[in-house]
Amino acid sequence: MSLYSLWDIERLVCTALLVALTLMSAIQGEDGIDATSILIGQCAAFQGPAAGLGTGMNLGLKACFAEVNAGGGIGGRTLKLIEVDDGYDPDRCVDGTLKLIDEDKVFVLAGYVGTPTGKAALDLVSDKKVPLIGLFSGAMVFRLPVNHLVFNLRASYNDETEVLVEHLTKDVGATKIAVLYQNDSFGSSGLSGIEKALKKRSLTLAGKGTFERNTVAIKSGLAGIVASEPDAVVVIGPYKPVATFITEARKIGLKVPMATISFVGTANLIHELGDAAQGVIISQVVPSPADATIPLVKQYQAALHQVSPTAAPSYTSLEGYVSGRLLTLGLQKAGTMPTREKLINALESLAETDLGGMTVALSKDSHQASNLVFLTQVSDGMAVQVKVLSK
Repeated sequence: MSLYSLWDIERLVCTALLVALTLMSAIQGEDGIDATSILIGQCAAFQGPAAGLGTGMNLGLKACFAEVNAGGGIGGRTLKLIEVDDGYDPDRCVDGTLKLIDEDKVFVLAGYVGTPTGKAALDLVSDKKVPLIGLFSGAMVFRLPVNHLVFNLRASYNDETEVLVEHLTKDVGATKIAVLYQNDSFGSSGLSGIEKALKKRSLTLAGKGTFERNTVAIKSGLAGIVASEPDAVVVIGPYKPVATFITEARKIGLKVPMATISFVGTANLIHELGDAAQGVIISQVVPSPADATIPLVKQYQAALHQVSPTAAPSYTSLEGYVSGRLLTLGLQKAGTMPTREKLINALESLAETDLGGMTVALSKDSHQASNLVFLTQVSDGMAVQVKVLSK
């Protein structure tokens, strides 16, 4: 073999290596993504009185990602979820988000739980330019004005409270509605929605009371509500304080209809209340997790069984699963060399898509994929669907 041919071979090898390195550099141009994996970060409550919400969303995300990975992943890349516990505390959420972005180097954030925690993370999301998909919150702060980096699956609290007030006034006949709410941005968001819905019907609040986040200290709030002599009460909070309020209210003879919004964590609330859950009205933002006649729910149930054979289907884990589906739709549309901006553009170009019983759609002007509200009422330990509304 001549020296010239050896030189030729070396040049070919060097060229091939250069091309490979260039491609690898392009793939690894942003944190959290390489030729084999995509890292997704979740900061949520995994301990404390709201733990069921964080663990539920986490389980749903894992079910979705395991299903996608079993089918070959996204462009051959495996989806990997990294979770951090914030205990439903805003300061801890900031610390956890910083860890996910700066230390764990995630590509995208997903499945955050709560308004005060999600709100605390917004500055970091904006500064670091990391998209946040599928918050377990219906607060308007994540919807208006539209945040380029934040994408919501669920209907807003305004949507949910409108449906609840419509049902309580029109179907139940209530005219004196009181509200117990968590004393923070989440509770205020729910309260605002109730007040708007009442004003629309020329009504005002009969009374209101508060409790502090991560506590079940509801007695002073209960006293104020009882004094207002309501004919219905809406409780805005996670399952433990809501269950405590309803239990104590029933003990002292307050027999009026009780209602709450989806953030409560339906399965956890029913478990906490036992027989006292009978008749409680709950608005939902995803279909019934028990209804396998809905193709989306059937797929979710199968995926859930694969990652946790003993886990019972729930509204919270179903929402986590559908949020994961929304994220994977965006990743699939982002092409073979995804970047965060390509993911954002892909999500904003997501026209109406039927997931199999639930339609999602996004655009530059709307980062809320669904406005469906499903009204349920607890009967014999199950949240039974009363009606489906789109607001």
